[in-house]
Amino acid sequence: MKKIFQRFKEIWKLIVLLLLIAITFSYAMFQGGFVSWFLFYSFLPFALYALGLALYSLKEVKAERVYTKQEYNAGEKFKASIVLERNIAFPLFYAIAEEQAGNTLAGNRDLQQAKTMVFPGFSRVFSFDYSIENLPRGEHILSGIKLKTGDPLGLIEKEKVLPAESRILVYPAFQEMIYRPVAHHFDQGMTASKERVQRDTSMAIGVREYQPGDRFSWINWKATARRNDIMTKEFEQRQSHDVTVLMDCSPDPRFEVVVSFTASVVRAILRKGAQVGLLTSSSERKAFPVRGGEGQQQQLLYHLAKIQDDSPVSFDRVLQAESFLAQQNNSIMLITAQLTKELIEKAAFYNQKNGSVSIFLIKNAQESPTKTETNLRSSANARGIRLVMVHEGQFPEAFSEVNRG
Repeated sequence: MKKIFQRFKEIWKLIVLLLLIAITFSYAMFQGGFVSWFLFYSFLPFALYALGLALYSLKEVKAERVYTKQEYNAGEKFKASIVLERNIAFPLFYAIAEEQAGNTLAGNRDLQQAKTMVFPGFSRVFSFDYSIENLPRGEHILSGIKLKTGDPLGLIEKEKVLPAESRILVYPAFQEMIYRPVAHHFDQGMTASKERVQRDTSMAIGVREYQPGDRFSWINWKATARRNDIMTKEFEQRQSHDVTVLMDCSPDPRFEVVVSFTASVVRAILRKGAQVGLLTSSSERKAFPVRGGEGQQQQLLYHLAKIQDDSPVSFDRVLQAESFLAQQNNSIMLITAQLTKELIEKAAFYNQKNGSVSIFLIKNAQESPTKTETNLRSSANARGIRLVMVHEGQFPEAFSEVNRG
């Protein structure tokens, strides 16, 4: 319907233009004299230009978006150059070019300013630059460039969305942190292992980046020379330090902080040399088995880049439905921004089975716990559940709480 209206509008403006030419010519013919003919000849160049513009098609204009990379972290700056090229050098008095994006970037203030006026003239190639200061997390689609032009008198206007689709993936923001494996609880409560995950050094199963504490004999010199970075051998683990992470996807204003902390934890666990699995229940349930390596990290971060807080059920009901956790010997990490009595009860059930359940309660930077949360924290500690409050911007302190517990 919109296209039909736009087409009708273009035809109507063309008819009006032709009528104006006819009227000014008729006036000059019947009226005669210098003034009437001067009026006609003064209007004629503008009319002929508008007529030529009406016949000129923007379909022959090609748009190209030039940018440096396709993958970013949340908060990074995105820069792009839009290059418009055409085959016919029809003189364009002006042109307004505007970036078009999908719903994920529709309300972005920087993108709304990615609109500029250029004066191509006879140029066949013209361009403009724009930037987005703080990219939000997600997979964003830049669909094309809207190009609008017209004549100086505004008699004819042309508008066309030039196809130029690009996809950029923005991973969650993360902070560097050191993961300390939590051993099974004793009578006095949880303990944290300060040593690296123990390995069977007789069998190398891969390579990874060097980390403080790695032995000199573990360095893989061939991989180091090939990647121009110190790489060490990855060995089979002697003892299971596997971790299953469950992230709360219930609607909450702190959801972005929840995702950011989850991404930081996943990276820290894998860099420690342990293995990690992830379970989320948003619009659909998604479970990633416990694995290690760069491939696992890439897969989990890609999922976290696209996850949304649209879970139809509360986190405690999600935890209740995952009965398979009771048969596993993995450490369980629950990451949420909403602490409830029901969640503590469900966590206590799994804690009785494997004795290693931790809850990370996410808070904004200066947010203090409520009285209810303080009481629930005491209840969790009494049941042997390690509950850590994590504030935005202070993720590295999350595992230092282990030593204090």
